[in-house]
Amino acid sequence: MNRIEEIKSAIVSLPANEYRKFRDWFLERDWEQWDKQIQVDSESGKLDFLVKEAKDEKSRDKLRDL
Repeated sequence: MNRIEEIKSAIVSLPANEYRKFRDWFLERDWEQWDKQIQVDSESGKLDFLVKEAKDEKSRDKLRDL
């Protein structure tokens, strides 16, 4: 059994309350990783096209309130 299969097996065997705690921890960790990647992409200029697109839309009065 490889490591991933062992982890899956351990997760499946967790009692409901421990599974909820694990799930909450995992989701929080996943969001933290996403936030870090967005930060890196932003700092490197990979997201500049989004700013340009928004500015272009604003200049054409195409933006709407949310």
